[in-house]
Amino acid sequence: MTFEAYSLFRPERRDTAVFFSSPHSGRDYPASLMRRTALDEMTIRSSEDAFVDELFSCAPGLGAPLIAAKVPRAYIDMNRSADELDPALIEGLARAPHNPRVSSGLGVIPRVVANGRPIYRGKLALDEAEARIARYWTPYHLALRGLLDESLAQFGEAILIDCHSMPHEAIEAHARPGQPRPEVVLGDRFGAAAGRGVMERVEAAFANAGLRVVRNAPFAGAYIAQAYGRPSRGQHVVQVEIDRALYMNEARIERHGGFDAFKALIASVVAEIADIGRAQLPLAAE
Repeated sequence: MTFEAYSLFRPERRDTAVFFSSPHSGRDYPASLMRRTALDEMTIRSSEDAFVDELFSCAPGLGAPLIAAKVPRAYIDMNRSADELDPALIEGLARAPHNPRVSSGLGVIPRVVANGRPIYRGKLALDEAEARIARYWTPYHLALRGLLDESLAQFGEAILIDCHSMPHEAIEAHARPGQPRPEVVLGDRFGAAAGRGVMERVEAAFANAGLRVVRNAPFAGAYIAQAYGRPSRGQHVVQVEIDRALYMNEARIERHGGFDAFKALIASVVAEIADIGRAQLPLAAE
């Protein structure tokens, strides 16, 4: 099913509590944005999790739904709270308590793309920001909440895998001296968003595929993990960040020659993760 804000891909028969979300892979750039931006068509895509929805497109065939944003992160960020509005970008906002994401220009209506490059010439009207939230953010999160509630009703638990990509350079500083840099960063907000058993099995799925995996550094999980992760209630969220260099040319935002092989590798990971939600008993919320 395709809507203005997102596409929802359902399995023929859902048989797992696991479902997948790709909130930053949207690439339908509105003409109104392109008329107002100070950036060229390539630079504005630098914050996009390009092709992540394709990497996880096997999920419905393995019994798990996949929801993917259609609009890009540079236009509205589905992984932020609706109230994370930036007074440096939006007219008429009172100064709010300090929020590091908003202060850095990465609120729900982003002010910058990667490397702090400004998106707009001038400011936006508050009513425009609110209209974007109502038209795109709200429907996406209603659908996400619907999938979560469906999981709880059908299986007694919900396991959301929140799928992202990270620039190769983002993990350069986090590699230990003399050690290979991580290829996948899993975030559960240091145990607040997912039970220990869930996190261990998600980590094992990536490690079993031969990928180098770390937890919570430098990415521990943002709004989606914070808002929906309630392990004590059987709601688990694990954010997944994958090194873009594994499957794409970052400078040209193109799939590279290894894309198909990596997509097949991710399919094996998705199959193993989907099995987590087929356990006979609910997973403990340690």
